[in-house]
Amino acid sequence: MFVPFDDLTNDARVWIYPSSRPFTETESVAIAQKLEAFITQWTAHGASLKASFSLPYNCFIVIGLDENSQTATGCSIDASVRIIQELEKTYDLVLLDKMNVSFKQGEFITYKPLLDFKEMVKNNSVTENTVVFNHLVINKTEFLSQWEVPAKDSWHARYF
Repeated sequence: MFVPFDDLTNDARVWIYPSSRPFTETESVAIAQKLEAFITQWTAHGASLKASFSLPYNCFIVIGLDENSQTATGCSIDASVRIIQELEKTYDLVLLDKMNVSFKQGEFITYKPLLDFKEMVKNNSVTENTVVFNHLVINKTEFLSQWEVPAKDSWHARYF
């Protein structure tokens, strides 16, 4: 069952997929339509899942699931990964590579391989105060409060 993202409970589980590049306006509309259609029919053992998505900065896909009424199963999680894989293929994106880092450079979102990020740290191109996106958050509360943080306040701190 699709609901607006803001209507999800604060303990709703989230999965974050950073994109290798920003979505175009046309892609954002099409991606939103595909995700809404998927979530509308998303189930776990035949029971509807109360879920939503968000496309922050047109650079990320965030899927949220309110597990208070029905929890995700291995099969339902696999289905969500399949839709992400489909979006990767359709729009020539990388969404599932967890060895990349997303961070802000001014008003821009930068997406770099972890090795490049480490090199940028060595060169002082990024600092402890650089805003990074912490994709390890697990629920909506953490997403709202700990997703965009200075590098020193996330797992990225180990590189400084």
